[in-house]
Amino acid sequence: MLQLNHVDVCYGSFKALTDISMSVDTGELVVLLGANGAGKTSLFNAISGLVKPAAGDILFEDKQLNGMKASAIVSNGVVQCAEGRKLFPEMSVMQNLMMGAYVHRRDRQGNRKRLNEVLELFPILGDKANESAGSLSGGQQQMVAIGRAMMSRPRLLMLDEPSLGLAPLVVKQMFETIRQINSLGTTVLLAEQNAFAALKIANRAYVMENGHLVMEGDREAMLGNEQVRKAYIGA
Repeated sequence: MLQLNHVDVCYGSFKALTDISMSVDTGELVVLLGANGAGKTSLFNAISGLVKPAAGDILFEDKQLNGMKASAIVSNGVVQCAEGRKLFPEMSVMQNLMMGAYVHRRDRQGNRKRLNEVLELFPILGDKANESAGSLSGGQQQMVAIGRAMMSRPRLLMLDEPSLGLAPLVVKQMFETIRQINSLGTTVLLAEQNAFAALKIANRAYVMENGHLVMEGDREAMLGNEQVRKAYIGA
């Protein structure tokens, strides 16, 4: 479904990503592990068209994304839910959700159907529909951010640190919802520092360090890898 071949990303003279080759198959839930500054967000931004790779190819369903506008990439089914939520705090929950449907704005019936699906995933958002997004708790704001991304009808949903700053109970619920989104047919690429919780719901994982992919493997291999456990999970 998604294939990266020898991708480099540079910001001026700084090389943020070096020779990244990886894949995500249809229906998978793949985790991208790494500390802050490892290059996870740069990788997501390259896939999303927000930064242009200096080298390499990015393919989605055999279509080259390099050089495609970010809005066109969303229309093709690749949607990023950014780190930090990036909501419009003064706008209502419903207005924020409908911003995600902008690329499908002519399909009102389809948007109503998708909105009902999002509200089934996050029933509290129906109760909070007319409240400003900025007035919600951190966990509820993250629900709005994921719901907004789902309104874009992703075939591949990229989630950048969705558990960041959330209470442990909320984190558990968030990962269960991500697993549910995947089980309902959306392929997921999840960037996370909460390695143990992420690996429990993943099919496979990649590990990034300093802009390089340094390790990959399935869930069991990663959970059993002493190097991964020491660096990301704890003894």
